[in-house]
Amino acid sequence: MEIQGSGALVVGGASGLGEATVRRLHEQGAVVTIADINADRGQQLAQELGTEFVQVDVREEDQVQAAVAKAAEADGGLRIAVTCAGTGWAQKVAGSKGPHPLEPFKVIIDINLVGTFNVLRLASAAMIGNEPNADGERGVLVNTASIAAFDGQVGQVAYSASKGGVVGMTLPVARDLSQYGIRVVTIAPGLFDTQLLAALPEEARTKLGQSIPFPPRLGQPAEYGQLVGQIVENPMLNGETIRLDGALRMAPR
Repeated sequence: MEIQGSGALVVGGASGLGEATVRRLHEQGAVVTIADINADRGQQLAQELGTEFVQVDVREEDQVQAAVAKAAEADGGLRIAVTCAGTGWAQKVAGSKGPHPLEPFKVIIDINLVGTFNVLRLASAAMIGNEPNADGERGVLVNTASIAAFDGQVGQVAYSASKGGVVGMTLPVARDLSQYGIRVVTIAPGLFDTQLLAALPEEARTKLGQSIPFPPRLGQPAEYGQLVGQIVENPMLNGETIRLDGALRMAPR
C-alpha cells in the first residue's frame, strides 16, 4: 500500500506512539487525521502539521464514526487506520485487601480491547468501498497490543487481558477482511520511552532500558512509527502480531 497520498487515521495520535506514527505517516505524504481524547494536545499537533483533528473516546460509536468519516474524505478514501489509544491499571487479582475490583477491570477491557474493535469494525467498513490498488489492496489496519499480552507481570491482569484480546482478534479479523483486500497487523511493543515512563527518575529509566537484551535502551516512539510504515508498505504482512521489544522477555516482577 502506498503511503503517499493515502488517507490515514491514527487513533490515540496526540502523544507517545500515536504521535510518532502521525509524524511518520505525514512525512511520507499521507493525509492524516488525528483522533484522540485529549483535545488540547491533538489540536496543537494538528495545527503544527496542518492536518485534521477529531476528539474521540474509542468507546463511543458515534465519535469513532465521525473520525472515520473525516479521514475518508481524503482522495481515494481511508486506506490506513492505526489504533494506539489505550491505558493501564496495576493491581493483583486478589490480596490482603480483598479481590481486584470489577469496575477498573471492565474499564481497561472497554478502552483497550472493545475500543480497538470499535475502530477496526468502523474503519474496515469504510475501506471496503475503496477502489483496490494494483495488488488488490483496499486498506491496512494496525493495532497496538503489548508484550504484556504474552509476559504479563504481577499486577497486570487487567492490562494483559485487554492486550491479549487484541492479539487474539488479529488473525480472525484478517481472515474476515481478506476477501476485500484489507490487511490487519498488530504491534506488541516492549518498553518504550513514552510519557508514562517519562515520569520515572532517570536512574530508573536507565535501569529499565538496560534490562533489554539489544539494544539495551528504551525503545523510541519513532521506531514504532517506522514499523507502522513498513507494515503499510509490505503486502505480505497480514494476520500477524509483531513483537517490537529488543528481545525482552519480562520477568514476573
